[in-house]
Amino acid sequence: MFDLTWRVAVVTWASSGLWKQMAHWFAQHWANLVILARRYEKLQELKAELEWEYWIEVLPIKCDVTSSENIQNAADLAEKTFWKVDILLNCAWDVRNAWLLDMKDEDWEYTIRVDLTSVFKVTRAFAEIMKKNNYWRIINIASMYWMVWAVNLPTIGYYASKWWVVNFTRAIAAELAKYNITANAICPGYFETELTIENLEKPEFKAFMNEHVPLKRYWKMGELNAGAVFLASDEASYVTWVILPIDGGYTAV
Repeated sequence: MFDLTWRVAVVTWASSGLWKQMAHWFAQHWANLVILARRYEKLQELKAELEWEYWIEVLPIKCDVTSSENIQNAADLAEKTFWKVDILLNCAWDVRNAWLLDMKDEDWEYTIRVDLTSVFKVTRAFAEIMKKNNYWRIINIASMYWMVWAVNLPTIGYYASKWWVVNFTRAIAAELAKYNITANAICPGYFETELTIENLEKPEFKAFMNEHVPLKRYWKMGELNAGAVFLASDEASYVTWVILPIDGGYTAV
């Protein structure tokens, strides 16, 4: 089960952290990869790692996922190289936090551009390729915060963008089903990366998780992977418009 041999998977923001690790997991299941990010040198390093370890083909593309031109160039190159794309993992996110009354226009617009508009643009470009082949899996990374409030955190732009990502997923699940394309969203909880680990390990945050997360911890690298590979697989062919929280039970309480 969950064999992705000969599938072609596109992973955005793959140059570091969680999504670099996700690229490793897809490679472990024998998918060829198109990896996108702005830091091309990091992508080249990842390409070497993946091809050496898993004997797959990896196409690194320097791409700003807020640029329509960059995205279209990436889609064209992916199609020219592999003749198809089977799986799209939309991972890009960033946030400029503020409370509502303090939020500047440029910070709001930046957050929405990166967290929401990029998902629309990347999906639109690669959907043009995949509708030709009668197979596609779209997996959008949303957040548990589309469902719940972040206690005492000024995340209004992030909240709004991830709520929209979920409902964008609903819309394309219905619209693209006629092409045998499924669309689902994963909603992560608190996760470990090189950027988050320092805050996650603070005593006050551990106390917060002990009180609010039923499993009483943040999730470790790798604990998101099974959900993504399942949604990308042949076995999930009848699964569309699923919103999958992977949050240790945070949204259950």
